[in-house]
This record gives sequence, C-alpha cells and structure tokens, in this order.
Amino acid sequence: MIQFRPRLLDTLQGYSRGRLIKDVGAGLTVGVVALPLAMAFAIASGLKPEAGLFTAIIAGLLISVLGGSQVQIGGPAGAFIVIVYGIVERYGLANLVIATAMSGVMLFAMGLFKLGTLIRFIPVAVVIGFTNGIAVLVALSQVKDFLGLTVVSMPANFFGMVSTLGHALPTFNHHATLLALSCLALMIAWQVLVPHWGRTRSWAGRLALVPGSVIVLVVSTAVVAWWKLPVETIGSRFGGIPSNLPSLQWPAFSWDTVRFLFIPATTLALLGAIESLLCARVADGMIDDRHDANQELMAQGIANFVAPFFGGMPATGTIARTVTNVKSGASSPVAGIVHAFTLLLVMLLAAPLATDIPLATMAAILMFVAWNMGEWREFSHLRQFRMPYRITLLSVFFLTVVFDLTVAVEVGLVAACITFIYRISSLSRSEQVSAQDYPVLTGMDKQVVAHRVYGALFFGAVKLIETMEDHLPARVLVLDFKNVIYIDSSGADTVRDLMRTCHKRGVRLIACGLDFQPKDILLRAGVLEALGSDNVCARLPQALELAVQSARA
Repeated sequence: MIQFRPRLLDTLQGYSRGRLIKDVGAGLTVGVVALPLAMAFAIASGLKPEAGLFTAIIAGLLISVLGGSQVQIGGPAGAFIVIVYGIVERYGLANLVIATAMSGVMLFAMGLFKLGTLIRFIPVAVVIGFTNGIAVLVALSQVKDFLGLTVVSMPANFFGMVSTLGHALPTFNHHATLLALSCLALMIAWQVLVPHWGRTRSWAGRLALVPGSVIVLVVSTAVVAWWKLPVETIGSRFGGIPSNLPSLQWPAFSWDTVRFLFIPATTLALLGAIESLLCARVADGMIDDRHDANQELMAQGIANFVAPFFGGMPATGTIARTVTNVKSGASSPVAGIVHAFTLLLVMLLAAPLATDIPLATMAAILMFVAWNMGEWREFSHLRQFRMPYRITLLSVFFLTVVFDLTVAVEVGLVAACITFIYRISSLSRSEQVSAQDYPVLTGMDKQVVAHRVYGALFFGAVKLIETMEDHLPARVLVLDFKNVIYIDSSGADTVRDLMRTCHKRGVRLIACGLDFQPKDILLRAGVLEALGSDNVCARLPQALELAVQSARA
C-alpha cells in the first residue's frame, strides 16, 4: 500500500503562534547561513553560482513541504561536488540535468518501495572512507581559487588536478591568498571563540547563531570593493547572478549519452539517500523525534527531479544547515519553507551586491566546510579496530581520492560483504555431544554420534555439514539445530546431500531442535518430507533416546 504523507501535515495540527514565531526566526537565520554555501557548492561543482541558489530555493522548499523530517533543511551539499564536477566535465551540463532527474526517480522509487531502512546497512567504514575522500577532493579543488591561480579548465581526476595546479603555480596571486587565509583564520576563530564567550556573555550567545561564513562573506566583499583588490570575483568570472526566477528549461541531450548516465545517476541517488537519512537521524537526536525515512526519500526524489529543469543541481539533506535550524528554535517544516523564501528574497533584492564577492573567499569557505565534513579522528582510532575494518575504510578513502567515488563505494561494499561473510561463518560451529553430558550415549561411541550446530548455516558455513560426511558413525547421526538462527538455500541443500550420503551408507539421520526460520526453509526445500516425521524430534534428549534404540535394534 502506497503511503505518501508529508510530515508537515502532522506538525501543523495544533500549530500555535509561538511556534510560528520561532520557525520564522529559525528560517531567516538558516536562509542567511545557506546563502554563501549554496553559491560556493555550485561554483566548486563547475556551475554558475545561481545554480546553487536555485537548488536551495526550489529543492529546499519541496523537501520541507513534502519530507518526512520535522526540521531537516535540504539543498546543495559538499558531498556532491566531486560527482557533479565529473559529470559536467565528461558529459556536459545538459546531461547533468538528465542524471539528476534520473537520480530523483531512483530516490522516489526507493521511498515508494520502502527501502529507506536499507541505507542503514551500508557499513560505517564505507561511509567514513568516502566522506573523508570527498573532503580531500573538495579541498584540493579549491586550491586554484585559494591561491588565485589562472587555470582555464580544472580536470576532475586527482592526478589531473595535481598536475594542473603544479603548472599554474607561476600565476600565484598573493592578494587572493592573503584574503583567503584571513577568511579561513576568521572562520576558525569564530567557531572556537564565540561559543566560548557565549557561556559568560549573552550577546556572544546570540552572535554564535550567525556562522563565520556569513561574516567573512560580508567583510571580504566590502574589503575587495573598497580597496579594489586585484582578485577574481563572481562578477568577473560569471557576470553576477540573476535577480529573477528561472524558467522551465528542457535541455538538449543525446539518447546515446543517457545510457552512460545510469552509473553516475545511481551514485547521486545513493549518496543523496545516505546524506539525507544520516542528517535526519542527527536531527532526530536533537529534537527527540523519529523521521519517516521512506517519505523523506520520496521528497528528495521529487526535489531532485524538479530542480534541475529550473537550473538547479543535485540536492539532499544538509547537516550544517539542519543543525543551525534546530539551534535557532525550529519546530516544524515551516522553518525550511521560510528558509527557501528568505533565499528567494535575497536573490531578488540583493543580486547586484553578489558581483563583488571574491572567489578566494568562496574557496576559504569550502576549505572550512571540507575540514568539518571529514571525520579525521577516525584515522587515529583505526588501531582500535580489526584489520578488515581498517582495510575497508582506507581502501574506500584511497579509491575515492585517486580514482572514483563509484568505484570506491563498490569496492568498499564488496570488501564489507566478504568480511561480514567471513566473520559470520567463523562464528558458526558445531560440537559433538559427549556421554558425560548425556549418559544415554555411554558405550555407543562408534554407533551413535550427535552434533550441536551453532550460528547460521548459510553458503559460507556449509563446510560444517560437509565435514560430517567424512566422519559418519556406524548406525545413527543426530543433528541438533536448536542453536541455529538461520539456514539459507545452500544450507538446506547441504543437509539434503548429507541425508543422501547417510542413506547410501546405511546411517540413520535424525534432526531435532528445529524452530522458526530453520524449520520453515527445510520444510519448503522438501528436506523434512524426505527425512520423514519419524526422524524429526522436538528436543535433543528425545532424539538421543530414539537414536540409541535404533542402534541397538
């Protein structure tokens, strides 16, 4: 049954004037916070700054209106920079629109078929590996503007970036570098000192709600405009940003190219799903709530399908803006709606002022975002974990930086699956029942053998049963499945093979302790019918008595 119920409908029940005032205040605050980030993410992705603004307005509005979280803020995110830049460079802007729309369809389908909870099955080592890898690539992509280098076209791959930056070093602009360093230092100081002062000074506590990125954006723009510094700005590179809403645009694209977009679109969809649901879980912990993962994915899908046709880029839930939203007092999706209209109002009224925003400042902001995006402490904590975890995390990180995010995630998931299979198979075991525990077996060592099986009897652990074929007793073999939690089709086939081998050698096979899933799979596989009801017992003592009687007969 299809369930489509935005969280907004539930939160508006009993909505009060006091909550409205808080939501409007939070929306205005987070709208100001989103302004520099939206433009910076678009520029770093190889797009015009307005692409980020259009995304934050359109996708942000749709995610808040239709989403499954009370306070999540949607918009462009730093995690998409590397993927979007690669798609634009390889396939062109028109095909980015198609890839984003395709990812929107995938996200909506994931939510429609209730696959939201499956995203949690992606191992944390894979998530940390590619998140840190993306952070490195984002920082590397900003070195050009941070140093004021003259680069006609920046490649999307790691070695190409490093080579291009090396050849462009003679064009170093010390004005841009000093400006970027000053902005970076101010943001770091703002993050460290203002919260510290806020513990003792009320004015500092209110000031902490304004992020350092907004402060450096305003101050650096004023400095560049006042002193006419010779640095590249949004106006000099892009001609400013438009002061009107975009119209619906159908891109010109080739169907021959679309078939190559499936993998990039899938990467966008998976990354968007992971980012949005992780963000929603963070928000749940802050407001003591529980989001609807499937509704959130459907909202993300609609937003990513609509936004690109209005000049936007991929969007997802954003942790920094969502946390700012919660700390500013947001209690419903109304705050996210206000955030979108705030950005729209700023764009319509203050677009000419964006002309003087220096790109060195944008680079500094993204350097700061990249640093906060990465979970760098996990590298120092690696020695606390087992070798498979270390290899998975480091492999995904290395492959993300040097090769490609898609390859990194694929390799990481395969490595995690292999590790999981190995660990589960190593936990599956069997032990022979002794006469000391069950005196009924006294004197029956070679006639009757009983094994307790533990864990999961699946394709990675079938060797447990296969080994028993080489050491069959003379008369009766008893298998106790009481401690088996799962049997797959491979396990059922192995039990059937053991049953056939026992039959050929004249050994009676008795099974006991079958409950729930193991009993169901053996029943559906026809194993219990072939074994016969006389050879199936409820518990081990009963099975042992039957085995001894059969051996003595």
